[in-house]
Amino acid sequence: MVAASLTGMVWTGTGWAEPAWVQIEARPTLDQAQERARDWSTILPAVSGFAMSTGWYAIALGPYADEAEADSQLRVLRGERMIPPDSYVSNGSRFREQFWPTGAAPAPVAEPAAPVAVEPAPVESPAAEAPAAETPAPVETLAESRRLEAALSAATRMEIQSALQWQGFYSSTIDGAFGRGTRASIGAWQQANGYEATGVLASAQQAQLLGAVAAERAALGLTAIDEPEAGIAIELPMGLIEFDHYDAPFVHYRAKDGSGVTVLLISQQGDQNSLFGLYDAMQTLEIVPMVGERKRERASFLLTGQNERIHSYTQVGLSGGLIKGFTLVYPADQADRMARVLEAMKASFRPKGKKALDATLGKPLAVERSALMAGLDQRHPEFARSGFFIAADGAVLTAAAGLQACGRITVEDHLADLAYADEALGLAVLRPQKPLAPAAVAAFQPAEPRPGGELAVAGFSYPEALSAPVLSFGTLSDVSGLSGEASRARLAVRTLAGDAGGPVLDTTGAVVGMLLPAEATPDKLLPEDLAQALRSFDIVARLTENGYAPTASEPSGSIAAEDIAALAQDMTVRVACWK
Repeated sequence: MVAASLTGMVWTGTGWAEPAWVQIEARPTLDQAQERARDWSTILPAVSGFAMSTGWYAIALGPYADEAEADSQLRVLRGERMIPPDSYVSNGSRFREQFWPTGAAPAPVAEPAAPVAVEPAPVESPAAEAPAAETPAPVETLAESRRLEAALSAATRMEIQSALQWQGFYSSTIDGAFGRGTRASIGAWQQANGYEATGVLASAQQAQLLGAVAAERAALGLTAIDEPEAGIAIELPMGLIEFDHYDAPFVHYRAKDGSGVTVLLISQQGDQNSLFGLYDAMQTLEIVPMVGERKRERASFLLTGQNERIHSYTQVGLSGGLIKGFTLVYPADQADRMARVLEAMKASFRPKGKKALDATLGKPLAVERSALMAGLDQRHPEFARSGFFIAADGAVLTAAAGLQACGRITVEDHLADLAYADEALGLAVLRPQKPLAPAAVAAFQPAEPRPGGELAVAGFSYPEALSAPVLSFGTLSDVSGLSGEASRARLAVRTLAGDAGGPVLDTTGAVVGMLLPAEATPDKLLPEDLAQALRSFDIVARLTENGYAPTASEPSGSIAAEDIAALAQDMTVRVACWK
């Protein structure tokens, strides 16, 4: 129907009154413009191309009888998303030679009606009359630029501010008011483009600015998207991405034509706990590199990440029981270009209605450590082990082996610093970068344990599968190590690698040691239930020497196994090493 209405347009009125066009884009070179005109001609009829007075090349639809008719077609085509959203009506005043269709005669341009010609009386001339010299195009004065600027509509003024913002020269409110900030931005743009920084755009400069931004936006395919299933409105670079699938709480957009750009729209029902769970879970994803800003507030969070391969940005907010946001991921070498896309997405993002993505469209998010987020690769640590709280501010004791080589250490997904390490003894103290509030702090047994006594090791035996520590029960075999080390004890208990660094508890719930990582013995086959622990006496002595104040346990009788399990749950934490 749109095509028929375009092809059926004819000029009306007397003569060539006031023709108008719908300009859909502009290109800086003739070759580019001819290629784009050819592409548009396969989609829409009545495509024309003109050289412009600005030095650029316009691609337009028309001509139409007048601006009203052109505006009507503009609205129809925009509504059908058949032309870029920044297309506009042009009166053709800047159009010059026509280059498309190939071989077309120049399109008529409205001019004042010519007076009736009266043939003058012949005048004899001794010589043939010389051809008139060409009149150079007048140069627009600053006063004329000010006068033309004053006549601009509010919409055009806002468009100029948006264009300046797009190119990184303007960062204030888009309000159409040309105050000091806008003037300074115009001056900076003029200077960057080789013009005198007057703070007032000449007509040609305005056309250059708007044309360049229109061309860039068209190349990116920035399109206003209304995602009804997620209840989100946002501008997305559809020239770089395409819809892939729903997988609650995400709407996935994959890279298009090898662009390397991906987008997630985030939409789910939930409360603050759900929001915080999503915050923790997303930090484990490959698309969120570890280096970057992390900010979590009561009803929102921000995640950025950068590495040598990709950059990513995630913003999420909670309002009215709905969690909504987006993630943009793009190649690191496109940071400058994609910064403009990100600003457009941030400025246009808007939650809509009271609907969140239906979990039946995909798998609902599980924030437990054991569950992967559907369709997304999870980042895994180099190794994960156990530790336990030794102070009310969240200081954690763990095994020292391998921690010096970690690029990043986390305690229960919170960043931590390696505060102290004794490689010879095998212990280390971690301090979370933000203070934690432990439910329980280890109390060390001051009395000498006796061989044969029952004990339990608390640790994350399965750190990638279970979000809680496991208790492994056994006995104390000896109060010295395999080579007779006085600081170690031998245990008869089956443990796994993830248990290393965890507390060894006696039947009263007091800590009698810390489990050490198994030593590599390729030429020896040791019993499966053999383990070694650092004795509490040596732990307490070394911590005290270095300014820590370990808590001593109070004398008490044995407690039930379920009470030991509850105590272990409160004090034992997961420690992860990331490269």
